[in-house]
Amino acid sequence: MTLLGVATALVLAVVFYYPVLTVFADAVRVGGAWTVEVVRDVLTDPFYFGVLAPIFGGEFGAISELAAESPLGLFGFTAYQALLSTIASVLLGLPGAYVLSRYEFPGRRTLRSLTILPFVLPSIMVAIGFVAFFGTNGPLNAVLTALGLGPVNLLFTLEAIVVAHAFYNAPLVARVTTAAWESVDARMVETARSLGANPWYAFRTVLAPQLLPAVLTGALLTFVFTFMSFPIVLALGGFQLATVEVWVYSLVQELEYAEAATLAVAETVVSLALTYAYLRYEARESGGGRAANPPPRKRLLPENPSPLAALERVGVAAYAAVVAVVFVGPIASMVAESVTGPSGFTLQYYEFLVQRQVEGASFQTKPGVAVRNSLVFGVATLLVALPMGVTVSVLTARGGRGTRLADAAAMAPLAVSGVVVGLGMLRGLVFGVELWGHRLQVTGPVAIVAAHGVAAYPFVVRNVAPLLGGVDRSVVESARALGATRVRALLDVELPLVASGVAAGAAFAFAISIGEFDSTVILATGSSSYTMPVAVERYIGNRTLGPATAMGTVLLAVTSLSFVVVDRLGGRWEA
Repeated sequence: MTLLGVATALVLAVVFYYPVLTVFADAVRVGGAWTVEVVRDVLTDPFYFGVLAPIFGGEFGAISELAAESPLGLFGFTAYQALLSTIASVLLGLPGAYVLSRYEFPGRRTLRSLTILPFVLPSIMVAIGFVAFFGTNGPLNAVLTALGLGPVNLLFTLEAIVVAHAFYNAPLVARVTTAAWESVDARMVETARSLGANPWYAFRTVLAPQLLPAVLTGALLTFVFTFMSFPIVLALGGFQLATVEVWVYSLVQELEYAEAATLAVAETVVSLALTYAYLRYEARESGGGRAANPPPRKRLLPENPSPLAALERVGVAAYAAVVAVVFVGPIASMVAESVTGPSGFTLQYYEFLVQRQVEGASFQTKPGVAVRNSLVFGVATLLVALPMGVTVSVLTARGGRGTRLADAAAMAPLAVSGVVVGLGMLRGLVFGVELWGHRLQVTGPVAIVAAHGVAAYPFVVRNVAPLLGGVDRSVVESARALGATRVRALLDVELPLVASGVAAGAAFAFAISIGEFDSTVILATGSSSYTMPVAVERYIGNRTLGPATAMGTVLLAVTSLSFVVVDRLGGRWEA
């Protein structure tokens, strides 16, 4: 295990820490000389830091003037939209957790498995779905016009960005809260009720404290992910609503590497601090086990309806309508757009994909090549991320001195954006590194798989490590006493007990690789290493969204099928 840990550390050092530090070095090394001028200029620029800029520059007199003109700055706006997105995600996710944990209905397990699917769908595809659904001529405005409510303009607004972020992260909040809700001890609530507490007081004082850790975990992760959001903001907000990540990408396009690197460093410091806080909080709250008496579920259609039960079901129906608008609407609109032309139903966009595959030149984007690359990169990412994730899980689950710091260091890829990783690999390994008289280069598919593996393996850790921490150590010690080596005990005893977590981690790794866009769009610069999300982005350049929506539908089918199949296998292993 020590050797596996060293190998994992070396891989991280080469394909993550070195590229990221390369980006960070660009902030203080300009034209071959070390300087802090760029860092000072960025930190004292009100455009970036608003009212904090004079504080960083030691000039406190201009604070009141900036407070009236530009109080937030780019970083402030990024944090503001992340806060709004977090609130929207929690408000949208909690009712879903209540429905999934408290009601029994056909298809509940399948729906529960699919709750995490939006989280792993490619951002560029979701952006297309939102444009198709919320656009001026989209289905939402058609329905509102028919009802006499008039059209609404949501595209390229902060509201559109917040709703799109809620589309991604509300299912994450719902999933972690559902697991917590299914693990509460119903006997505590029953005891409170028997002592005279009304239902609201029992919920507030007994049930809510048991759910709060899961809600805070989902909220903290949502803030980190939306703080580093890139494709959604770029597609639905543009540069007029740019966040730090979008501005870094813009600066890279203009070859302003020093300024981009400085912004990336500041963004990474914030996200790393939040990720460390999440890991500390998760470790502190991981001591509780599953309750022996979880609350029973209610039928969706009650046998003896009462006014209160009827009111509750009306609320569920209203929530289902909101879910249909926020989740189903954009995806269904994208699929419908792919088969709708100026004259109605058509398959011309799919015919375009087939024609491009058959007759397209080598420099053009072919859908078949994109599908093949995505699947191959997904399998390769799985082979990289799964061993790394399991190794880190085993080492951190052992406990001991330095475990928390090692866990935070291993989870750093969760807090560093794909744009920074992709830029670092481009500036370092792709351009080449002089090592002992030889030029070491990692390019093309290898670079993309490395970036995908770094992005995916933390999700393997987060699925496996908690389960490993709950394994009875006496079982492992018995195997060791009978002569099993540490690795043999891991393979024959521990991993079979946490097979569901391994399968869930594998599903995340594969699906995240297929949908990864941030680093891939930087690294897939050639004519043969592009993936399905990159192909979707390239097809957007046409005069119509048709080819992009057709490619997005193909991507949706591949992503959904791969995730559901692996997730189902995990459920079978768990049983």
